[in-house]
Amino acid sequence: MQFTAWSMLLDFCIMSGLLFIAQMMRSKIKFLQNYYIPSSLVAGFLGLFGGPQFLNILPFSSQTGSYAYLLVCVLFAGIFLGKQEKFNLKETVHKVGDTFLINMSSEFMCFGLACLLGGILMKVFFPSVFTEIAILLPSGFMGGHGYAAAIGGTLNTLLNRTDGVVIGQTFATIGLLVGIFGGIICINYATRKRATKLIESIGSLPEECKTGMIPVEKRQTMGDETVHPMAMDPLAWHIGLILMTTGIGFAIYSFYKQYFPNIEVPLMCVAMLVGVFIQALLNKIGYGSYVDKRVIDRIGSGVTDYLVAFGVATIQVSVVLDFIGPILVLCIIGTGWPIILVFYVARKLFRNFWFERSIFIFGYITGVVAVGVTLLRIVDPEMKSGTLDDFGTAYTLQSIIELFLITMVPVFCVSIGVIPIGIILTAIAVGMLLLCKIKYGSYNLPMDALRPGEAEIIGKK
Repeated sequence: MQFTAWSMLLDFCIMSGLLFIAQMMRSKIKFLQNYYIPSSLVAGFLGLFGGPQFLNILPFSSQTGSYAYLLVCVLFAGIFLGKQEKFNLKETVHKVGDTFLINMSSEFMCFGLACLLGGILMKVFFPSVFTEIAILLPSGFMGGHGYAAAIGGTLNTLLNRTDGVVIGQTFATIGLLVGIFGGIICINYATRKRATKLIESIGSLPEECKTGMIPVEKRQTMGDETVHPMAMDPLAWHIGLILMTTGIGFAIYSFYKQYFPNIEVPLMCVAMLVGVFIQALLNKIGYGSYVDKRVIDRIGSGVTDYLVAFGVATIQVSVVLDFIGPILVLCIIGTGWPIILVFYVARKLFRNFWFERSIFIFGYITGVVAVGVTLLRIVDPEMKSGTLDDFGTAYTLQSIIELFLITMVPVFCVSIGVIPIGIILTAIAVGMLLLCKIKYGSYNLPMDALRPGEAEIIGKK
């Protein structure tokens, strides 16, 4: 059937219906509530089993599989829109230096071990498989469906393949499940060992966190109206900024590819840089305050829900089965490092609340930041540990480096080689951990021992 504008609209109508059903399921089914399964993931599985690969009752178009990469470009276009605060490197290093170094080293190690160990294992045990598949593991585990689509799309372009996004989405889906179920297992173990300082057992998060439905008295505003509706609807203003940024990014990408076809700068990276320029321009001419970062973030979160749902729904089972061996081997690597990080590395290096801080990292390097926040709220329901505040401060610099990893590491893996890049990234990660130990010290204490500053916060003497 010919693909038309109506085809795309119908695809999004169907997925919107599935997201609605998934949200209703989340509000009623205890299993989904107890394990905090995102509605977008449920909708994706409904789309997968209702789509052409199984029941074939949902009339998705033939282009549905391409939406994930398009949506991630839209997502990246809005990352820097609305940002007005100035970054202070010295203040960041002084306040959250250990958090930054441990967070950043965990990400470098995710990529480094995947490329190094994964690349070696692919060459030895799966010589017929393209070694660049290793980079898709951290793209899915650490970055979720968005980064998986981004790196998968880049590999498809560089290697002239069609399965990069599919494999990346598979890793992202597995990683999300590892983050949720694995994180809860880690929390149960830590509470038995009395490593959690702010709870004695897994308690209940607020009911709205489980059901996904917020009662009237707890609802908050999504943002401010920065333009008057008589001139232009505020939501249309913000959506328009994001889509304009995406469109300019695509135009620049298409233009330079005509003259430099062998040089690949991913479209999502170009769109992101255009967003930086547009926000800087708006700040310069005095219009920066008319872009509400909260509204931009909500739009981005909405895009992410559709991205995850379409990503899971369009996983090609035949492709997964073709690569099932490498996928399982790489997933073992992807699960092993976060566990080592929590119970050994972070336990020795974090100055206080080591488990609360490390379980947050576990969540976001296996799933996404939202999974990390969910796990953190289980062990720190009142957010006393300062984990989220420190992460937010450190992430200003961390996000810049992270985006470099996402956009350029795939290019270097193809041009230089997966294993050499793995060695470099692993060495950088080890160097960051050593720097953290030298500058901030290390601790060889029992799991349940109090650390500096904890007694004052939790009220223990």
